[in-house]
Amino acid sequence: MAIDDAQVNKLLARARREVDEGLLPSVQIAVGHGGEIVAEEAFGDATTDTRYCIFSATKPFVASVIWTLMADGAVDIEQKVTDHWPEFGAGGKADITVEQVMLHTSGFPHAPLGPPTWSERAARVERMASWRLNWEPGTRYEYHPTSAHWVLAEIIDRVTGVDFRDVVEQRITGPAGLPRIVGIPADHQDDIADLVLVGELATPDELEATFGVRELPATEVTDDVVLRFNEPTVREIGVPGGGGFARARDLALFYQELLHNPHGIWDAEILADATGNVRNNLPDPMGVPANRGLGVILAGDDGKANIRGLGRTVSPRAFGHNGAGGQLAWADPATGLSLGYVTNGYDRHEIRQPRRGTSISSIAAQCVAPTAVP
Repeated sequence: MAIDDAQVNKLLARARREVDEGLLPSVQIAVGHGGEIVAEEAFGDATTDTRYCIFSATKPFVASVIWTLMADGAVDIEQKVTDHWPEFGAGGKADITVEQVMLHTSGFPHAPLGPPTWSERAARVERMASWRLNWEPGTRYEYHPTSAHWVLAEIIDRVTGVDFRDVVEQRITGPAGLPRIVGIPADHQDDIADLVLVGELATPDELEATFGVRELPATEVTDDVVLRFNEPTVREIGVPGGGGFARARDLALFYQELLHNPHGIWDAEILADATGNVRNNLPDPMGVPANRGLGVILAGDDGKANIRGLGRTVSPRAFGHNGAGGQLAWADPATGLSLGYVTNGYDRHEIRQPRRGTSISSIAAQCVAPTAVP
């Protein structure tokens, strides 16, 4: 397959639109193919070297460390978390498996762990041990915005004896030739774009017309929490479920690594399972099947790929994980394409923001054309 230049130009124009309209202060977009970046632009108050908070697009970087530990025989996802961390079992959590944590079926989606507790490992460990279950593990799916990946981070710390932030760099981003993503030192933050809240919340009438409800479920991702990621101390903490910082090209290249594994970072069989096998298809609170693998979301063939954040035109095998505020990150094995899109304009409108993501992803997925046969 060859890159379709006309489609790429259409994609870049679509990415630029909200900047031209004055809604977003800046965006960055990159398309990967064949292990390389084939298109990259920045619009607004940014360059292609500017870094952005990628929120939950951080999650696959952390999950992919677990994949390497599985290959080492250091982690078995069928094991209980308490096999690595006995104290975690308090409050009815003794039987939770590592797999359930990775699939967001572990039963503590809203468990509290924020400032100042998240600043110190000992305080985090104590708080996580005190968590109580919202429901029986394995029986339901509800997205765990940050709690599950704090547990994965602690497992990484205990298994390796090294700070999880350093392990992500040592095992994943460093070998891939990418910069540090999680835990940015205070004196290396000058090129990070500050987050800005933009837009207004959707009205109850708009929500009902789109989702059939007049109010969406409350989450821990509030305006105040979002803006905390402008604080140097929070950027340095490296919240494993949503506190990574990257360029669009870093996301696109990470997903090229997942497609091709050129540096042999992951065991081939484990990588194929993690990115291609649906292990959780329980419905979310809105009734949409999860279609989750071990750290990523798969598009699926049920016509709901756009609801899962992957656009309407990817193949069923496409996988990825977007971030709050409109960050996009995915790859499609059928075309070899990967996409990274980031913005520092946190659009509060719950309908416009996902529609923009659907539009951009849908155009991006068509940026290749079959190679002509002589």
